[in-house]
Amino acid sequence: MSNPARGEVTLDAGGETHTLCLTLGALAEIEAGLGVSGFAAMAERLKTLSAADLALVLAALMRGGGAVADVSAIDPVRAARAVADCFERAL
Repeated sequence: MSNPARGEVTLDAGGETHTLCLTLGALAEIEAGLGVSGFAAMAERLKTLSAADLALVLAALMRGGGAVADVSAIDPVRAARAVADCFERAL
């Protein structure tokens, strides 16, 4: 169960429920993985995500929520919505 007060988002995929959370660690992982520095550069980079970028961001947010899962089987549209919701809630 996600906690909206913490900015958490729930993603139901593959018969499992995953919690996504934009933590400081997830932010650092996303910055490093996308090769950017700072919020402005990250925001610009997030506008044009590739499938590999989406998987990287989703996995980081899932780890921020306390779970590790194989993101390759998750529907990309649902994944993108969950990622957007997570950033919107946290910021």
